[in-house]
Amino acid sequence: MTRLVECVPNFSEGRRPEIVKQVTDAIASVPGVAMLDVSSDTSHNRTVVTFVAPLDKVAEAAFRGIAKARDLIDLSSHTGEHPRIGATDVCPIIPLGDVTMDECVGAAKALGARVGNELGIPVFLYERAASRPDRVNLADIRRGEFEKARDEIGTNPDRVPDFGPNSIHATAGATVIGARPFLVAYNVYLGPASNLAVAKEVAKKVRFSSGGLPAVKGLGLEVDGQAQVSMNLTDTDTTSIAKAFEAVRDEARARGVEVTWSEIVGLVPEKALFEVAASSILLRGFSNAMVLESKVRDAMGARESVADFVASVASNAPVPGGGSVAAHAGALGAALAQMVAGLTVGRKKYVAVEGEMRTLADRAAALGARLAALVREDADAYAVVSSAYKLPKDSPEQQAARDAAIQAALMHAARVPLKTARAAGEVAALAAICAQKGNTNAASDAGVAALMAAAACRGAAYNVRINVASMADKAAGAPLAQEAAALDAAATAASHVANAAVEKAIG
Repeated sequence: MTRLVECVPNFSEGRRPEIVKQVTDAIASVPGVAMLDVSSDTSHNRTVVTFVAPLDKVAEAAFRGIAKARDLIDLSSHTGEHPRIGATDVCPIIPLGDVTMDECVGAAKALGARVGNELGIPVFLYERAASRPDRVNLADIRRGEFEKARDEIGTNPDRVPDFGPNSIHATAGATVIGARPFLVAYNVYLGPASNLAVAKEVAKKVRFSSGGLPAVKGLGLEVDGQAQVSMNLTDTDTTSIAKAFEAVRDEARARGVEVTWSEIVGLVPEKALFEVAASSILLRGFSNAMVLESKVRDAMGARESVADFVASVASNAPVPGGGSVAAHAGALGAALAQMVAGLTVGRKKYVAVEGEMRTLADRAAALGARLAALVREDADAYAVVSSAYKLPKDSPEQQAARDAAIQAALMHAARVPLKTARAAGEVAALAAICAQKGNTNAASDAGVAALMAAAACRGAAYNVRINVASMADKAAGAPLAQEAAALDAAATAASHVANAAVEKAIG
């Protein structure tokens, strides 16, 4: 299964389509890249590119775009409304599916090192990849823009880049690279440019750094003769598009100015737009399950229902078997842990653990996706073993080749459930945290999550051990069996912790 990430490089060019095309063509030249969106703004003189790529290809694709931008964009003569520090101003990598944030951080650092070493551009790491607290926020790194960076890099010890030379690139400036969750670029317009002062006041009021809405960054800008409040919504579960709009509208009205229109730059999750629609008409009890297209996608994309899966397991075919069932159980445990975390977030009683629960929910979702994929991966691993046993063995050479193939297939078949055990073990630990710190009304759900995860871990460990036991060279597989046993013990311990918390909650 191809593991995809999203990448959203921002280039300091929005007025010359031919330049933008050369940059995007460079990115798209990497096999496996899918270009999702290219949004150029002439007033900002900036282009936001959104593409997805396999995790192992994203750094190469981004590097090609950054290299082309270095050759074609000259910051020394660049003008535009949007703050910028480089020809490629910022390049975040965003996890999708079962890809973890840590993996995206690794990709960002690898990209940063290559950009610095091969292109001679100073690179600063930000957000989740930041090397120091004062570089987490993009605005802090970019403050003063290219012109100030040109003066300070090489002279100010606080401006030493993470990668590349300790001096600004004469034309390409510097580049900020990192890993972050999905954000929505959202702009609200407040009429003519004469309202720019109001836009700046409103932006200051709504942005989190000035005491405004959480997960909101904002600037007041003049764009195409209009006053604009430009926002980045870094977590629409915390502050929705509707909430951001209402805050801007109310602050503007308090200053005698009305909102004229708003726009989204780049892409946006459909869930975020559904929330806007539901909010605008005071719709109660809305969920994605009520959306026709969502139902169609589910029906077409996930053809095997739970009932079908159970029937497949019950058949006399050897797959799906215990390894797939273990992975499925782990995925259900992860889903329950995510649910409990979601039922905890937003409750005043649990405000102290809200951040922890949000992070936990994200991790549980990623683990659930990974375990769901392992259901099929485990079945596929059995097919490799079966094929190896069917190889001819009529001659000594064929026998030797067959023996080697069986050993390799069994090793692979042991490694797959070991992945399940690792993921399920982590789910058990998350479930224990949910049981201890989460919403006590859902304590039993956390307990079930821990039981499912522990069972999944033990079931996966069984599959590791039985494949190792079938190997001619058992010593080669012994470390896998030992790790599986340790994971099983840890998951069991986590389930005991969860059970104790559940008993305490229900008296």
